[in-house]
Parts: sequence; structure tokens; C-alpha cells
Amino acid sequence: MIVLNNYRIEIKWGLIFAGVTLLWMLLERLLGLHSTNIDKHVIVTNFFMIPAIAVYVYALLNKKKYFYNGIITYKQSFVSGLIVTIVVTLLSPVTQLITIYVITPDFFNNMIKYAVESGHSNQAEAEAYFNTGNYVLETVIFTPVMGILTSAIVSIFIKSKKNA
Repeated sequence: MIVLNNYRIEIKWGLIFAGVTLLWMLLERLLGLHSTNIDKHVIVTNFFMIPAIAVYVYALLNKKKYFYNGIITYKQSFVSGLIVTIVVTLLSPVTQLITIYVITPDFFNNMIKYAVESGHSNQAEAEAYFNTGNYVLETVIFTPVMGILTSAIVSIFIKSKKNA
């Protein structure tokens, strides 16, 4: 229980990240990026990096202020970011399934139709790519890679100065 208490902040921010992810997916759906404006999805979805990075910044600042009393090393910050990443990665299949089955159940059909009609792929290729299994797998692979990279970069700015 003591170990879990040491990572309470990271768990909280991992849960916040999952919530932000679901809100972003809902926003995409409401903006028609999963249906009528699907042609803009590939561009607009990349803007999720902004709130994603912001969550990591706030998580590591929170850890620095409340756990390390305002002084944190690069390593401590990076490890904290890795723990957030583990939480986010563990939650990513759940957030992906909520997105697929609750927020936007027609997404795959719409993407398949768009991919074929726009000439980006044929029916078989589109169906092989746009499906639950593939998206969950991509999320489980992509999430830790981006989390590690984000943690490494954000930690450069979060770490305390030497004379602090």
C-alpha cells in the first residue's frame, strides 16, 4: 500500500489522461470528424498532442510540487512520467473500446467507406486496417512510445535548476 501511495499522483494523472482522451474523441465525433468531416480527421486528430503534452506537464509539475517539495531531478521527473505512461497504457484498451463501442460506433464503417471512395485503399485493405483489434493493438504499442518520448522531453523543462 505504501508503494501505491508513492505513485498516487501518477495514477491520478493517468486517469485524467484517459478522461481527456475520451473527451477529445467525443469532441471529434461532435465536430463530424468521424462522419461528415472524416476527410479532415487525419489532420485534426494530431492536435490531440497539445492536451496530451499538457497533461504530462501538469502531472510532472504536480509531482514536483507535492511529492518532491518543489525540487525534482531529471531522473525523478522522467520516472514519474514513465509511471503515468504505464497507467495510460494499461487504460488505453479500455478508452479505445469505449470510443469504438460507445462514443462512435460507426467510425470503422465510415473510415472504410472514406478510404475506399477516396482511393486511399481497396475494400480488403481498409477492412484489415480499420477494425477493433488493429486499433487496440496500435494503441497499446503507440501509447508507451509517445509517453516515453513525452516524459523525456517534458522532464528537461520540469527538472529543478542546479542552484535551486
